[in-house]
Amino acid sequence: MNFATAGHPRTSRQRWFADGLRQVLLAHGVEETSPDQAPRVVLHFVDLESPRPFRRRAQATFVVSVIEGPPPTGEILPALYPLLVRTLSNMVIYLLPEGSEERVYVVTLEQGYFAVDGTDDQAFFGHIFDRMYPLASAQLVISNEFHADLEEELWGGDELTAALAEAGARLDALNLLPAAFPIEELLPPRDLEHVRRLFGLGGLSYGNLSVRKDARRYWMSASGVNKGAMRVVGRDMLLVKGYDPERNLILLSVPPGIEPRRVSVDAIEHWMIYTAHPGVGAIIHVHSWMEGVTSTQVQYPCGTLQLAQAVAELVRESPDPHRAVVGLRNHGLTITGPSLADILDRVAGRLLQRVPML
Repeated sequence: MNFATAGHPRTSRQRWFADGLRQVLLAHGVEETSPDQAPRVVLHFVDLESPRPFRRRAQATFVVSVIEGPPPTGEILPALYPLLVRTLSNMVIYLLPEGSEERVYVVTLEQGYFAVDGTDDQAFFGHIFDRMYPLASAQLVISNEFHADLEEELWGGDELTAALAEAGARLDALNLLPAAFPIEELLPPRDLEHVRRLFGLGGLSYGNLSVRKDARRYWMSASGVNKGAMRVVGRDMLLVKGYDPERNLILLSVPPGIEPRRVSVDAIEHWMIYTAHPGVGAIIHVHSWMEGVTSTQVQYPCGTLQLAQAVAELVRESPDPHRAVVGLRNHGLTITGPSLADILDRVAGRLLQRVPML
């Protein structure tokens, strides 16, 4: 992995942070390069008064915007989350004035925020690295390859797509938040639309759901589709037929003559669970919580191989993998079952809207 610095650290506080993080990155074998060379990580130093985005040259570039400012008044997310959007970053590190109780707040697109404090520089920058590196080095699996080879008898759907649409309507009726925290309350409409278009989230929908078709295939909701109105095969619901690890692609069968939508970013997670557990017939992911669940420990971004592996491992370790409830730290739940109806019946009345931020 490599990194580059963009923008110019203008103050002593910014220079302290730039030098400290640079040293810890180099000490961990992360090579330094130029911003023009499509680095994996960009440390983007931004002016609080005029935050501007870094122009990525590659989808995989992980942008960390570093911004210095006074302690936020009131709640942290409403104060800092708009900076994440306006800089089009994967992460914002907000530097606080020297002498503050915390040194920085770290804000991420999907996982809320956390504070990092401490007076020892070595431990402090080590903590920043430990929280940043797993997210920055994670491998996205969100590219799709569409094949117009869906069997003709499935062009209009089947009893499983009907079950998927019915479960989507039940999920819609639960009135869950579109994200792990109320993002629509933090951003004006224009910034919310930026999130939808530029971060590949397909609309910040309230989760996803899938149902097994056969030993190797499953139907899954499209990215950002209205779960309460899924009707068209290839647009609202797609048949996942495989994963190509060499090309890092999700493979899908669609009807001919249709403009397909991308499948949910969590398709790789569902693929791993179905492949490992033939008894799992359906999976639902929601941005909600339940008391007493075991959760992942690293806040990997959605759609990454590492998050999929972590969730699949927790499903495997659960008392009954075929009826597991697994937490995704600061994000939501993945729930398996023999059917979609079984899952929704089991969680009825037990889902908490707000996910605890750890």
